[in-house]
Amino acid sequence: MLRQYELVDRVLSYDPTADEALLNRAYVFSMAAHGSQKRANGDPYFSHPIEVAGILTDLNLDDETIATAILHDTIEDTLATPEQVEKSFGPAVARLVDGVTKLSKIEAQSESQRAAENLRKFLLAMSDDIRVLLVKLADRLHNMRTLKYIPAEAKRRRIARETMDIYAPLAERIGMYEFMTEMQTLAFRELEPEAYDSIVRRLDQLKEGGGDRVARISSGIRLLLGQKGIKAEVEGREKHPYSIWRKMTERHISFEQLSDVMAFRVVLEDDEQCYRALGLLHGRWPMVPGRFKDYISTPKRNGYRSLHTAVIHSERVRIEIQIRTAKMHAEAEYGVAAHWAYKQGGTIQPDVKSRWIRDLVEILDHASSAEELLEHTRMAMYQDRIFAFTPKGELIQLPKGATPVDFAYAVHTDLGDQTVGAKINGRVVPLRTPIKNGDQVQILRSAAQEPQAAWMSFAATGKARASIRRFVRQKEQAEMVALGRRFYDAIVARLPAQLGPNALDEAIRRLKVTDADRLMEQIARGILTDEQVMEALMPGSAKQVGAAPRAARAVSMKGLTPGVAFTLAQCCTPVPGDRIVGVRLTDRPVEVHVIECPVLQAAPEEDWVDLAWGDGSEGGTARLNVIVRNEPGSLGVMAGILGAQGANIVNLTLSQRDQSFHTFHVVIEVHDVAHLMRILAGLRAADAIASAERMEPQPPLLAA
Repeated sequence: MLRQYELVDRVLSYDPTADEALLNRAYVFSMAAHGSQKRANGDPYFSHPIEVAGILTDLNLDDETIATAILHDTIEDTLATPEQVEKSFGPAVARLVDGVTKLSKIEAQSESQRAAENLRKFLLAMSDDIRVLLVKLADRLHNMRTLKYIPAEAKRRRIARETMDIYAPLAERIGMYEFMTEMQTLAFRELEPEAYDSIVRRLDQLKEGGGDRVARISSGIRLLLGQKGIKAEVEGREKHPYSIWRKMTERHISFEQLSDVMAFRVVLEDDEQCYRALGLLHGRWPMVPGRFKDYISTPKRNGYRSLHTAVIHSERVRIEIQIRTAKMHAEAEYGVAAHWAYKQGGTIQPDVKSRWIRDLVEILDHASSAEELLEHTRMAMYQDRIFAFTPKGELIQLPKGATPVDFAYAVHTDLGDQTVGAKINGRVVPLRTPIKNGDQVQILRSAAQEPQAAWMSFAATGKARASIRRFVRQKEQAEMVALGRRFYDAIVARLPAQLGPNALDEAIRRLKVTDADRLMEQIARGILTDEQVMEALMPGSAKQVGAAPRAARAVSMKGLTPGVAFTLAQCCTPVPGDRIVGVRLTDRPVEVHVIECPVLQAAPEEDWVDLAWGDGSEGGTARLNVIVRNEPGSLGVMAGILGAQGANIVNLTLSQRDQSFHTFHVVIEVHDVAHLMRILAGLRAADAIASAERMEPQPPLLAA
């Protein structure tokens, strides 16, 4: 453990103007606060914050950050209070300590809820001052270094999984690859001990069998560049066990089949030398196609810059080579910590504002549950990226598998919300089309457009999915309130007397809901029955009125969106004009069936609600059974009639064929029943079509 004077001397060695008194006070305060507390390995607990501070001195961080590291556990794990910290060290250090402090364990919450709430507070604090993240990463790194001393295996695995899912990607996102690599290696050793040991053994065998191959190849690269007047620092190493394991699992290959287990770094003076060195290396050894990446001209989202390539070396091995300047190398190792700018008032911020941090904070506002927050945050921090361009040439970075919807939300949330179509490289494509590296993407927008729930099936980024979910959730809530008011009006109409002016407020109080909107929503979702609402509005009325005919509860669906406040049942596919009945399902949208649907037989009649389509109702899908003659062109005749009638074919299935006739099940989009009747009449009039009928509702599947 670092002694007090050693820690202070370290800081003064790179920052002679540092507040020495601040550091000394923090050291003494933390030692006194932690007292006789011990860590799992038997060391004084005080050793942990000092080691965290020591890690941060390697990054040449300022005195406030070092003091924060020394104090970061005092509020959570000792009797020290935030007020004491602020009084002794000032508001800036107190704010940083509060941002780093982990939430106390709440046993009533699940592990995911605790992790999510901890992450929520952490990200909000980090968005104000990224030094919070640096202290937290150093804290987690030291905890991982001492993880083996925790006796409970379940706790060790939980910490390792959290490190792998959250903290290692966070380190990668701000370019701190040394932190990321060590955390991944330590977490991998805990989560997959057999795989870790196997890969380490294989690497040791490789070293023994090939001699000092890394040194020989490094020397060869240095000699090649030196002959052309380029002075370079060349370092080589075997890849880290986790990196090797991930490639083995992604490519589904064994260790023996993995040829690129060595990586080399070439550090030069300037950008021009980087490109010259690249040409020399490609001229000397064959390049591996598809493995070259130019992160100098197009840096990664975290500001990382370097040239990456892979070549087939003369020793019959494939090697990866990174080419960069000394400045690029410092930023690659320590990210934002490598280039601090002192601002007026003493606040330190990175030179470039990290856009991904803003995206994460936006996700905080959209996530409705702990699981959602963790899902979206992990998506936002995934490492595999592609580069795409706007029509004006702006570079947008996205995860692999991203679609135009993800691209639109990455540009701006409003653009994502209003997306109606997209062009990739000048060609109109479906919104679910994956974007490839280097594509130019143009988003087509309309102010009348809204996010669609169907986008969730192909949106790949946390920001896009969170925005879509937020809109769908808000729309569902608004429509549920509107539908509930219609049910409420029907309930009030059945009461034996007119309600007084305060009846609704009294009902809200009796039913213990927060307000009228929540009452209407619970009525629509079937959480509250008609009888419960009646009794709350007018005690004794439910028995007096009794069960009402369904016609007395008819509700219009005008203005409501299919799939949000109600769903059209797939067993009978009702369309506007059909006589319909709704089934109120607890905490789910009302399910709409045609009156003849056999599924209604299984639903209690008290859950039925007579529904009316309302003027201007949107169309739906209808299922047809069409028998065509087995003659050339018959299918074309059917398609031509459907097209002439303005019926879009959603699905077409050949269900039966024989020598004379083919039977097709056709799903089409129609406006209403009248439109459907015109389509059927047109089909029946054609000589090529033997019959055309609307398919009967399908009975429910019987349990085996």
